Amino acid sequence: MPTARPDLVPDASLERDDMEAMQREIADAAAFEDDFDFDPATLGDPLAAASSGADPPTVVGVDQSFLTNEAGDQDRALSAVVAMRGGEVIERVHAVTPLDIPYIPGLLSFREGRPILAALEELSVDPDLILFDGSGRIHFRQAGIATHMGVVRDVPSIGVAKSLLCGTPTGDTENLPEGVRVPIEANSRVDAPDGTLLGYAVQTRQYDSPDRYINPLYVSPGHRVGPETAADAALALASSYKLPEPVRLADNYADEAKRNLDGGT
Repeated sequence: MPTARPDLVPDASLERDDMEAMQREIADAAAFEDDFDFDPATLGDPLAAASSGADPPTVVGVDQSFLTNEAGDQDRALSAVVAMRGGEVIERVHAVTPLDIPYIPGLLSFREGRPILAALEELSVDPDLILFDGSGRIHFRQAGIATHMGVVRDVPSIGVAKSLLCGTPTGDTENLPEGVRVPIEANSRVDAPDGTLLGYAVQTRQYDSPDRYINPLYVSPGHRVGPETAADAALALASSYKLPEPVRLADNYADEAKRNLDGGT
């Protein structure tokens, strides 16, 4: 699949102000509403696709692992991609590329974006939807890694983050029942009018115990997906675990590929 916006490919050599300006351009280019060809009801139900006569969508999960040099510094990213269709894994690929800059809050895509794009280039199938371990619209400039990568590739994308980068939940997010979602709205830290719906805190799984609980995921549209569909997809694609299955399997594959690399530490 060709790169739709080569002008927006992350460039780690840019100054911070230029990176932030690019993110605002990405947010302007992003579509935070549904624009795709598959039936979202088939995401977690292969039988629904079969009964409708449609092919189930190809859903891709992306995650990262990191390799260190002899000094113990992270100097390479291992980007893992797992493609699923109808609940089955159909392809796994990865790429190892240099890391050019350290982690900077809000600028993750400039550190990890090129490694991810390199891994996506290894795929032989075209994704209908990509889930990233990171934020989409829940971001200071509405351009987290899921939005950045989604716009560059012009593919429907969703950000699935384990912690809240910015924005304000409209209700309590502690010890939520399974299946509950809480809106996350823009606040003064976000380049959007206060109250703009950025995404949801989504409780995909919960313990059946009063003594412990699972924190929600922070799910937001990346590109060509609306916030409600993003939350629905996270719930539909989570099986027995907190993370949606494509992201969980990409996380596992990143660790496996790292162990299999000669000298991987």
